[in-house]
Amino acid sequence: AHKKGVDLMKSKTLSILIGFVTPMVAIVLLFPFWNKVEPFILGFPFNYFWIFSWLFLTAGCLAIAFRIDPDNDEDA
Repeated sequence: AHKKGVDLMKSKTLSILIGFVTPMVAIVLLFPFWNKVEPFILGFPFNYFWIFSWLFLTAGCLAIAFRIDPDNDEDA
């Protein structure tokens, strides 16, 4: 029973890392690295493209986090 609790915590931690920490690091903490106008991608400066891309990537990260979160297990 104890080992199952440890596995649950690992999955919970992993879901938090994927769903919250990854987008936060990409958008907030890496700001000095992607804060530039050039190159232009699809007609947008790179920083606009980066933030717009992370709208969809964050949704993907949240979907992955939801799937691996043990609290959302259908068997429970």
